[in-house]
Amino acid sequence: MAVLRRKARRAQGDGAGQGDDPLDAAQERRVRAVLALGGVPQADLPDGVQQVRLRLLERAAKGYETPRDVSAWAAVVASNLAMDWHRAKRRQERLGERLASLRQHEHPSGEDTSVLSLAVAQGLDDLPDAQRQVLVLRFYADLPVRSIAEELGVPEGTVKSRLHTAVRALRARLHEDEVV
Repeated sequence: MAVLRRKARRAQGDGAGQGDDPLDAAQERRVRAVLALGGVPQADLPDGVQQVRLRLLERAAKGYETPRDVSAWAAVVASNLAMDWHRAKRRQERLGERLASLRQHEHPSGEDTSVLSLAVAQGLDDLPDAQRQVLVLRFYADLPVRSIAEELGVPEGTVKSRLHTAVRALRARLHEDEVV
């Protein structure tokens, strides 16, 4: 970490005087203001400032030139972080809404739900690893087929084929056990 800080100071052309912090007090205030105006809660502001510092240090560590105007660069990064914060918040809210809607569906009894959950878990255990992996990524992690293919390093058609086979096998297992 100290090496990154030294590189950041050297990249700024300031070997001493600013301490180890790549952002001076005015730049930090500006970053905090941009984050706050961007809607980031007060409690998350210190993390946002640290993210800006980290990105500045990473730039220096990679050998990139110091931004011409560090203050402006830091403000843009802070603005991007605020947008990322909102995206993550919306993603969490959508996930919560989907989970709540699943809970609202009427089930005949808690026992039926437990039986179904147990049967699905056993059915997943019986699937080959590759099929179980794509099924979990698609339906539990809610990843699109393209993302799954990219992450696994296989063609999209392979993911689709594995999904089809896994769903068919799981459905057959649930019918066989007379769960659905």
